[in-house]
Amino acid sequence: MRETLVLNASFEPLSTVSLRRAVVLVLQDKAVVEQAHPGLRVRAAAVEVPVPQVIRLSRYVRVPFRQRAPWSRRGVLVRDRHRCAYCGRRATTVDHVVPRSRGGGDTWLNTVAACAEDNHRKANRTPEQAGMRLLSKPFEPTPADALLLAVGGRGGGWDALPEWLPQPA
Repeated sequence: MRETLVLNASFEPLSTVSLRRAVVLVLQDKAVVEQAHPGLRVRAAAVEVPVPQVIRLSRYVRVPFRQRAPWSRRGVLVRDRHRCAYCGRRATTVDHVVPRSRGGGDTWLNTVAACAEDNHRKANRTPEQAGMRLLSKPFEPTPADALLLAVGGRGGGWDALPEWLPQPA
């Protein structure tokens, strides 16, 4: 099922919702479609709506300030664009720079995307001990960047997002 990016009335990214929820928000006039998937439409007996990729709420919603994006394995893979931090090939696993057995935790700065071969080769060692070099340093995305990475990281890539949305680093 497709996910739709939800923007606040101020164009601030808030969350992603299912296609069904996005269409309901648009039909109830609680949101407007800012960006639609080209050529795709949702049809019912008396209504036809473009398939929304980005919607904007009609009224501003005050949200509590969230300083950090929640860590997740999927988030690390999306942040690193499914590329291995050691060799650059397609990554399918998450590697702990400092292994958990040595006190390393599940944090944005201690985890990187890795291919299964490099993850196995590094094993229970630090990259220096394994003689491996990180191609890119892990970083902690802001909550807004994490949302944009999640939406832009899916199939369509960055061209699928409107140019007026800020692109994460």
